[in-house]
Amino acid sequence: MPKLFDPLTLRGVTIRNRIWTSPMCQYSVLDESGIPQQWHLVHLGSLAAGGSGLVLAEATAVSPEGRISPRDTGIWNDEQRDAWMPIASFIASQGAVPGIQLGHAGRKACTWPAWGYEDRIGSVPVDEGGWPTVAPSAIPFGDDDVPRELDLAGIDKIVDDFTSAARRSVEAGFRVIELHAAHGYLLHQFLSPIANERTDDYGGSLENRARLLMRIVAAVREVIGDDIALFVRFSGSDWAPGGWDEQQTATVAGWAEEAGADFFDISSGGIQAGIRIPLQPGYQVPFASHVRSSAEVGVSAVGLITTPQQAADIVERGEADAVMLARELLRDPHFPLRAAHELGVEVDYWPSQYLRARWRR
Repeated sequence: MPKLFDPLTLRGVTIRNRIWTSPMCQYSVLDESGIPQQWHLVHLGSLAAGGSGLVLAEATAVSPEGRISPRDTGIWNDEQRDAWMPIASFIASQGAVPGIQLGHAGRKACTWPAWGYEDRIGSVPVDEGGWPTVAPSAIPFGDDDVPRELDLAGIDKIVDDFTSAARRSVEAGFRVIELHAAHGYLLHQFLSPIANERTDDYGGSLENRARLLMRIVAAVREVIGDDIALFVRFSGSDWAPGGWDEQQTATVAGWAEEAGADFFDISSGGIQAGIRIPLQPGYQVPFASHVRSSAEVGVSAVGLITTPQQAADIVERGEADAVMLARELLRDPHFPLRAAHELGVEVDYWPSQYLRARWRR
């Protein structure tokens, strides 16, 4: 049987296969409350019913000012936590592991939602629901407004916000917590020299640039206990000279594991506007492979993984321990079940309602 369908156990969490749902922003909160809607239940629930081993909910803000857009989900209060509960419960009822990605957008916050506002550019004005942004340094992203440089009290608040969000996530029923330190958002901004020009204990050396992430990993591990799996998503490269790269990723992943993280989700890019990334099938897999071999940690690969055989080969060759799928799962939420069928693997988690489609007649 392909390793793609082997279970994987991380702490007290056993994931039934190595085909996982990557976090995908839905921009579908209706009233700027951060409360997930029925859409989130149906969207994430269908991916669980479709056979994904792990279903990670979208980048969910740890504070109002941490939202990417006014339509993002949040988990900074108990009302939001309670709205996530039935979603996590349904994911688990389908045999998948419910997970959530916690994030703060930093200087990339306060943007217009991805659709419905195509004629709007830049940041959302305050009088239309926007808010001031923060960052490690007062350097804007592209044409966005200049963010406010976080002072030490502001950094302490970021740690507290992530910790409180992680606690609420466990209370909501999530078994995997992922910290979003990729795609140019706040934690990645601290890591990358392109966005971080600080001269204090949070800037300069790699150890200093990673200090905020290390504090958050340790604090979150303490609050979620020993049985919950803790992931970190990294951008393996900024795709820009003088930026963050795969060796820095591997080094910090090793430190994060020592601080309490269990697994690393390796993507790339997002720190700077105007960068052209050479897209091709599996283009980010080498970053995951490098981190896995250099740091000797568990990793997933993501990015233009679109066929069952391609996914199986990545895991079989030891380039990654699992694959994360995004757009391919939007096209086919039942990709894992189809992959099992195409690769000749019998799995016992077909929904009873779909058994008639298990084998072609």
